[in-house]
Amino acid sequence: MRKELRFSGSGGQGVITAAIIFAEAAVAEGKEAVQSQSYGPEARGGASKAEVIIDDKTIYHPHVETPDLVLAMTQKAADKYYKDLNPDGLLVLDEELVPNPPDFPHIVRVPITKLAIEEVGKPLFANIVALGALTHLTGLVSFDQVKDSVSHRVPQVGWDAVEGK
Repeated sequence: MRKELRFSGSGGQGVITAAIIFAEAAVAEGKEAVQSQSYGPEARGGASKAEVIIDDKTIYHPHVETPDLVLAMTQKAADKYYKDLNPDGLLVLDEELVPNPPDFPHIVRVPITKLAIEEVGKPLFANIVALGALTHLTGLVSFDQVKDSVSHRVPQVGWDAVEGK
């Protein structure tokens, strides 16, 4: 059941926090999970990615080799981080921030940042909206567990974004 996911965007969008929450939710459900991250030297605006591996067996190599899913929150992230995506995998894009989708057969476009602004009032919660979308698309962890994991890291206002309110 091994699944490899890559969350990508720019610094300040919260992709690393989203990946941590997703991995924590998997562990809380009794799955094996590892999470790693890398980002540019800029505090905000530089390239940022986080990777999560979820499995029902022990994970001996914590490096994503062929992601099953790539989330790209910016055009630069989409262009840079989808290239080793499993050909049967899924590329999830923030529809407004990735105007030119890469040539990939399985793309889901979600208005992530737009929803964060319109539904929660702050683009700051785009990562939590993305987390809700990934939870729905993958079925790897339950929505209730993700909500619980979010509650440990995000103020109450972020919960509405996860619930799609």
